[in-house]
Amino acid sequence: MNILTADTESAVAPNTLQVANDADLAALAAEGAFETIGRIDLNFPKFTDGRAFSQAVLLRRRFGFTGDIRATGDVLIDQLVQMSRSGFTSAVLAPGVDPATAERQFKRYASFYQGDAQQPLPHFARLEPA
Repeated sequence: MNILTADTESAVAPNTLQVANDADLAALAAEGAFETIGRIDLNFPKFTDGRAFSQAVLLRRRFGFTGDIRATGDVLIDQLVQMSRSGFTSAVLAPGVDPATAERQFKRYASFYQGDAQQPLPHFARLEPA
């Protein structure tokens, strides 16, 4: 996951779509909104609002979006691993948060039993037959 700090984050880039938490992703997909987009920004207005997690999973699994999904807003470092597993590829940290501390979150957990947006197969299905 690409970790960005609030002071290095640039303004909205071309080919970027900012999706509201209550947006109808199926309607956007039907309109072809994701076809020419390179990055989708999903917002966490507060850390207790997890709708962006669901949106990221839907974008990856149901709508096949392969571009950058960026987490913005109230991004906490203890949620970064779950964000990555949900399909986020980048996150903008809140001001004052050390990116090195955020990177350490990914070293704590080497693998997972369940499948996710990055690796859809569960652990037992990835094992080589004996």
